[in-house]
Parts: sequence; C-alpha cells; structure tokens
Amino acid sequence: MDSNIIKLLQLEKDRQNETINLIPSENFVSKNVLTTLGSVLTNKYAEGKSHQRYYFGNEVVDKIEDETKSLVYKVFEISDTEWGVNVQAYSGSIANLAAYLGVLELGDKVLAMSLEHGGHLTHGHGVSFTGKLFKFEHYGVGKDGLLDYENILEQAKKFNPKLIVAGATAYPRIIDFKKFKEIADAVGAKLMVDLSHIAGLVAGGVHLSPFPYADIVTTTTHKTLRGPRGAIIISKKELSENIDKAIFPGLQGGPQLHTIAAIGISLEEASRSSFKEYANQVVNNAKALSKELSNFGFSVVSGGTDNHLMLIDVTPLKLTGSEAGKKLEEVGIIVNKNMIPYDLRKPWDPSGIRIGTPSVTTRGMKEDDMKKIAELIHKTLQNKEDLGKIREEVKSLANNFVFNG
Repeated sequence: MDSNIIKLLQLEKDRQNETINLIPSENFVSKNVLTTLGSVLTNKYAEGKSHQRYYFGNEVVDKIEDETKSLVYKVFEISDTEWGVNVQAYSGSIANLAAYLGVLELGDKVLAMSLEHGGHLTHGHGVSFTGKLFKFEHYGVGKDGLLDYENILEQAKKFNPKLIVAGATAYPRIIDFKKFKEIADAVGAKLMVDLSHIAGLVAGGVHLSPFPYADIVTTTTHKTLRGPRGAIIISKKELSENIDKAIFPGLQGGPQLHTIAAIGISLEEASRSSFKEYANQVVNNAKALSKELSNFGFSVVSGGTDNHLMLIDVTPLKLTGSEAGKKLEEVGIIVNKNMIPYDLRKPWDPSGIRIGTPSVTTRGMKEDDMKKIAELIHKTLQNKEDLGKIREEVKSLANNFVFNG
C-alpha cells in the first residue's frame, strides 16, 4: 500500500533542495547521520547511563555512548578529568532545565539574556517552565545592539544571582565569556553558557571557547554543529552527578540511542580539518551577506555580524517580520521572523527577521553567492521585480547547490 507520509517526505526533500534556507538554527546533515538516525538503534531501550543500565543487552550501545562522549572531549579540546559529559538530553530545552535543576534550588535567582534582546525561552521567560521554577532577571543589549558588560556587572551586583547564563539565539556578535566569568566571580555565581547556536563555530575555531571560564556548557547539536536534533551537557566534574540525575530519572526515561549515535557521527565529522574550513566559511558568508544587505540599504542590527547570523529591522520597508517572512517564502527564501532589541511590536508579529548562513554554506555556497542572495532579498522586499521571476532565480541558484550529503 502506498504511504502518504513517504510521499510527503519526498515533497519536503524537494522543498529543501529548491529553496534557499537562511534560518540560522537549521542545517543539512550528512548521509551517515541520516542513516544512523534510521538505524537498528531505534529498536533498543536502555535506561540509565552507560554501564549503569536497568535493561540488559547493552554491550554495543554502551560502547556507542562512550565513544560519543569521548568525541565531545576531542572536538571541544577539554579534559575528561575536569569535565563530565551527558549526551542523553532529548533537546536543548531539556538540557537547560537539567542544568538548572542540577545546581539550583527552586526559586533561586538566575541572571540571563532577555528573549527580546536575543536570549531564549528557557533563559527564564515567563511563559517557559524555567521562568516559573526559578527567579530570573534579564540583561539585554544597548541601543547599539551590543552587550554592555559593565551594565551587566552592575545588574548582577544588585540582583545577586546564584547562576549567570551567557549565550543567545539572536546575537550577531562575539560573546566575551571571560568577561562573563569575571562578572560571575564578582557576585559569587556559577557561569552557565548556552552554546547552542555557536557550538560549531567554537568547534571550528572561529569563536571564543567558553571552556576556560564556564562551570556548565549546554548545546543543541543540530545548528552550526551540523548534527541531529539532540543536546549535550558539559559540566565541571563536581556538578556532573547532580545534572546526570536531573536528566535521568529526573526528566527523561530511556535515551534515544539512535540520536546519540548520530551525534557521535556528527562529532566525528566536526573533528576533521574540513569542518574548520566549513565554520570559517559560515562566518565569511554571514559577513558578506550582511555587508551586501547594508549596501542595499537594509537596517542590520548592530551594524553587522561576527558569527553565523544577523537581524534585519524591516520596519523601514513598512513591513512587519511576518509580512517580510511570508513574502520571502513566496520566492523560496526561508527566514524566520524575530524580535529586534527594543522592539515595539509583539513576538508573534515582530519588527525583524533573522537570517543565517549555516545551511547555505553546507550546500557549498560562497561569498559571491551571498551577494546574489542579498540582491534577491532586496528585489523581493523592495518590490523591484515580479515575484514569479524572482522565484525562478531562487530555484536556479538552489539547483546549483543540491545537497546530497
């Protein structure tokens, strides 16, 4: 019998190949990652950490989890005597909650970046479970779109948090983890870094590493790290046991072994010299795209980017983020709507769009292609040409870079 789901999967594959994906939190995984996700590990259940399972038949899967953890140490160049690693978290949200539960009591104070200025829901937003379980206060960026570390220090001294969270989902500049460590030390707080967006850039050597400074590092694995949808928690040894217990039995049941193995495959790939070239190209492409959009008159928050993403204020075009995103989707350019710092609009229809280069870089695009993409965005949002004609240009460009893993 024909499967409608299988048919829809083919349609989604076609959509991915025929569009230009500029969502900075999405990427393309290799064939080996895809194969591992669909492997026989889907059949296995193994509650507990490797070598401490409640089920039997774990000789192979214990080795797989151990190998994946060893690759975390290798890729991020950290010591297994100083750091503990957990690769079982189902998602970044679960990883962040486990980290909080591992080092905090309910109601403890946490200082983190506000969602409106580039943080994440699990950095204590009121609609998130994190904001309901702990007392969060939020720092943001200045009118220039940049973190003001002196202001954050003064805020920390007044608030006196037990934990400070550094890391963002929509901050286009380098994060100075050393300064965050100095702030945390000044108020006697632990430092947690949510590395989800820039983990691949750190692994590739094009962003500062948090490991000389942080007590806990969490990251998803599906963004710039180019792996499956999962998460990793890396913590100082003295914190690891409590965080591990927060994952299991605190928050989850059996780990998703097929995902853990696929994370391992992506870490193997990230340990190669070619991945460093990839990470460098991601940043080069983002800078080229940002510069070209600025040349076309777009309002780029903070004036540019140092990493893989940028925020564009579309209100000068008399558009909302939703309207801009829908218009771009009509021509096959995929972005996401996003709040900008000091946004006067609401999250469901904000003033900006968020654009990134991880996916197009994986497909093999370079700086000249970014110039073409900027031109296509310009023509679309400033009504310079018929949308049908632009759609054909987008499809032609995308077809030159079909990704086959």
